[in-house]
Formats: sequence, structure tokens, C-alpha cells
Amino acid sequence: MKEYRTAEQIAALTDNKDGIANIRAINALYRAQDESHLYPIRNRFNATERAIRRVRRFAKDYGTLYGLEYSYVIDNESTEIVNDSNQF
Repeated sequence: MKEYRTAEQIAALTDNKDGIANIRAINALYRAQDESHLYPIRNRFNATERAIRRVRRFAKDYGTLYGLEYSYVIDNESTEIVNDSNQF
């Protein structure tokens, strides 16, 4: 059975890393538990990858996030993407 982690758990698992290593570790954990392929939205995109790209664009404009804050933003973006009826 696959284990699903909350934003808090993911951030806690990556607290030992700094800077870009922290971001990469968080991204890897989110990708590992991604199930976008099971519920395709017209086979058009992966929700986790789209969330990560959105947060990268945000970071370019407003500054990089790390740790729990970054994990919360990825989690929130994923939720927004999945629940947005205008994605079609």
C-alpha cells in the first residue's frame, strides 16, 4: 500500500537539506506520491508537475520558498489545479 504524506510530513523529512537541495527533495517526495496518471484530465497534464512549474514561476517573481512554506504552496497549487473546472 502506498504511503501518502501531508505537506508537514514532507517538509519534516527534508528539513536536513538546505537551499535547492531542500526544494529538490520536496519535489521528489511529491512526485513519488503523485497519482495524476490514475485520474487523467483528458490525458493533458500531470497535476504535480504543473504545480511545481507554477511555484517556480512564482519564485522568479517573488523569491524562493523553502521547507514547510514551499511544501504548503505545492500542496495548495496541486489542490487548485485538480479542483479548477476551467482546466479543460
